[in-house]
Amino acid sequence: MKYYLIAGEASGDLHGSNLVREIKRKDPDAIIRGWGGDLMQEAGAMIVKHYRELAFMGFTEVIRNLPAIFRNIRFCKEDITSFQPDAIIFIDYPGFNLRISGWARKAGYKTIYYISPQVWAWKESRVKNIRADIEKMLVILPFEKEFYHKWNYEVEYVGHPLVEVIEQFKNSTASRSLPDIIYSAKHKNSQPRPLIALLPGSRKQEIFKKLPVMLEASLSFPDYQFVVAEAPGQEDSFYDEILKSYPDTGRVRNQTYSLLLHAKAACVTSGTATLETALFGVPEVICYKGSAISYQIAKKLIKVKYISLVNLIMDKPVVKELIQDEMTAANISAELKRLLTDPETISRMRKEYADLKDLLTQGGNASEKAAKIIVGYLNDFKPAGIF
Repeated sequence: MKYYLIAGEASGDLHGSNLVREIKRKDPDAIIRGWGGDLMQEAGAMIVKHYRELAFMGFTEVIRNLPAIFRNIRFCKEDITSFQPDAIIFIDYPGFNLRISGWARKAGYKTIYYISPQVWAWKESRVKNIRADIEKMLVILPFEKEFYHKWNYEVEYVGHPLVEVIEQFKNSTASRSLPDIIYSAKHKNSQPRPLIALLPGSRKQEIFKKLPVMLEASLSFPDYQFVVAEAPGQEDSFYDEILKSYPDTGRVRNQTYSLLLHAKAACVTSGTATLETALFGVPEVICYKGSAISYQIAKKLIKVKYISLVNLIMDKPVVKELIQDEMTAANISAELKRLLTDPETISRMRKEYADLKDLLTQGGNASEKAAKIIVGYLNDFKPAGIF
């Protein structure tokens, strides 16, 4: 069968590559074409548009690049029409994929979504269009199944693909050594100290808000080596400016998983990083701070009890969330001390992390389960006598 996949970000390329491998295992004659990156291409997909060409972030950048965005939409429709796939598989990337899915359903293509848009957080009314345009939705967060059921839309929970990604890393050669550049100049020739990871986000504005507060808290822990995980999209000089007053702080780039594998604790901004940190078993404190206006707007628009995926999935405060005015150096220091020294806290968190992992692996490997559902679904539509 012929499959057309659309992934528009690095995370979609990663999860798409594992899905491509599993589809090919279950359908050895599969022809897979679409949008993604190097990982999907290595897995066996023919990539016609790289996600690097699609990364338009922020309102002004999107407006400035509207002609390119419209060209991409037109090209995608033309490429699908030329390829004539048995199914189109959308991987996250909702701003683009939800536009294409409406057209694709009307054009008669089978539409499958893997990794649901986070409509449960905001724009809940989008479910009506999703239900109309997506024949089969495969979700990766357990509470999403109940959320969609509320809208009379039955979806299938496959587990979270990050579990297998992290297990693959732990079993790889890359995990066997500490990151190359974790030690600050001051301690380069001294004995290694226990590591505390700082994951302040990927965008300049959020890093400016959060990282200085995290660094101020680090001064209370002279016996630990604090290490910043730099965002791939930001230049070294950007971090140089922030870290110039903290020469004792280490830095890594493209080695976040290696850092988390060896860290004793972590300060993490909201997002997927909170889940990754938990799956590595690292005690963490969630640190979120935005502009006063943005925060008030977000409070009105975003309808969730927690900001970290760990707490959202478990539906309870597994990890401490220091939000806005509560995100101070003193509060971060107090929580880190508890995570590092309180046996009861450490034991409870380890147990709840184990429960989290069990919840995210129900039914086995997410990519394998998703591929099985997709291939089985398409086989149900095969005319009798065709193999």
